[in-house]
Amino acid sequence: MKLKSALLGAVAALAFAPAAFAERGADGEVKLTFPQAVSIVNPYLSQGTKDLLAAAMVVEPLAVVAPDGTLVPRLAVEIPTLENGGVSADMTSITWKLVPGLLWSDGSPVTADDAVFTWQYCTHPEGGCAQASKYDGVASVEAVDPSTIKVTFTGPKPNPYTAFVSGLSPILQKAQFEACVGAAAPTCTDANNMPIGTGPFKVTGFTVNDTVTMEANPNYRDPAKPAFATAVIKGGGDAESSARAVMETGEFDYAWNTQIPPDSQAAMAAAGKGQFVVAFGTLVERIEMNMTDPSPDLPEGERSTAKHPHPILSDIKVRTALSKAIDRAILVEVGYGAGGKPTCNLIPGPEGWASDNEGCIVQDMEGAKALLDEAGWTDSDGDGIRDKDGKKLSLLYQTTVNPIRQDFQALVKDWWTELGVEVELKAIDPGVFFGGDAGSPDTFQKFYADVEMYANNSENPDPESYLAQLQCNKAPTPENQWQGENINRFCDPAYDALHAELTKTTDIAKRQEIAKKLNDMLTKDSMTIIPLVHRGTLSAHSNTLGGVQINAWDMETWNTADWFRVK
Repeated sequence: MKLKSALLGAVAALAFAPAAFAERGADGEVKLTFPQAVSIVNPYLSQGTKDLLAAAMVVEPLAVVAPDGTLVPRLAVEIPTLENGGVSADMTSITWKLVPGLLWSDGSPVTADDAVFTWQYCTHPEGGCAQASKYDGVASVEAVDPSTIKVTFTGPKPNPYTAFVSGLSPILQKAQFEACVGAAAPTCTDANNMPIGTGPFKVTGFTVNDTVTMEANPNYRDPAKPAFATAVIKGGGDAESSARAVMETGEFDYAWNTQIPPDSQAAMAAAGKGQFVVAFGTLVERIEMNMTDPSPDLPEGERSTAKHPHPILSDIKVRTALSKAIDRAILVEVGYGAGGKPTCNLIPGPEGWASDNEGCIVQDMEGAKALLDEAGWTDSDGDGIRDKDGKKLSLLYQTTVNPIRQDFQALVKDWWTELGVEVELKAIDPGVFFGGDAGSPDTFQKFYADVEMYANNSENPDPESYLAQLQCNKAPTPENQWQGENINRFCDPAYDALHAELTKTTDIAKRQEIAKKLNDMLTKDSMTIIPLVHRGTLSAHSNTLGGVQINAWDMETWNTADWFRVK
């Protein structure tokens, strides 16, 4: 089977509708509002979507994933394939050609050496790279000449579009970051907050967890773009206030992540100043089960690490009971309406990749209680809380400050309380939770709680790279500055072996079958991840902002170069 077919026809350069402008900066300022404030503008040191969205306006990869799931060249001349010779016949290498004359925003030339450096930067063992899975299976990155980048893999790579593809894997300027490798990576404050890039904008000011100011990149490769002379990203507050600032007051042009109830959406849309936009990809709101012990009684550096298994959640019967007690249909009704669907899968799509796992959809409270009984958790003293061996069945459940998530927490707490579980709720500022600060106790990577709830997604219809995040060696630890991608510390050698098989499999049907098995190992087989809702990516933009194409596969800000003011 040809590679093009094997990747869902994903490599095609599409021409999207051009923005209606002809002069860079002619449309003044564009204002974005995020309910989660930006903490850093280096996407290699954060998994927080709000940080990645800001970075995507500044630093770019060789190719991006368009809203329809196809690959579109960005810094590359074209998408390499088997047919055009860019992918080797044995699938062990891919060769990219840079667009001629590319310049960084400081006016210096972009070369293949910058790509080589970026690979070295992210794969340094002490660097704590948040996107390390993008470089899995890469044996070397070589500058064949100043404009040619050759990526060689450790073996045949049926999906070679991982390194330097999507907003998760952009190219950094070697000259700016070469002193920031390894343990020094988080110390380079100026570079991390104001990276020199090739994107349509450059950062001019940064206030951590507050505001990012930008101006049009004077060296952007299209002299007519961007239409806006300046851009501002204001963070903080909540999803409802962000949505209102676009849909009702008109103070802002674009609001990301407008997670608000369906009735609130309808009321805001009635003002006639803006519109909500939604796209379904693989975004899943889930509850992660901490497989390690987060107890503050443990020494710092040993909490939430493999040295100490979780004293309660290490038992699959407990994890399964907690999942059975949840009514996902009610969560969708309360939180998302038409913008969500109940799901039992971490990979809910596209069609062909999603498992037929539907066993969790119908709530089973009696089955949940029976499982806890079997596990030895009973209410021995009649106080309503189950106990075992003198220990109460008590859980700390954390998530971000968000009205829908707080509604979800309240509902889940009620269901778990009915089971006989004592539940403490914690809500953390999203800028902190997703901020990636190795010194903070409240990041989702550190996971100093028993369970936590959030959402993320695969940026590619082929989930190989996304599923790689759950390998044993991807767990956040003090040694990698808490920047690993395996948030719940799930570790199964069989999973790692099956994923390795996926990386070598070329037949699309077999790839899909393996992906389904991996999904099931994480969900119904182990219950370490409890999927709740397949969420649409919901944001809002003003009726005066043109060119917006919401993207569920890559960054929503993937095409800000094409945004313009509707006259």
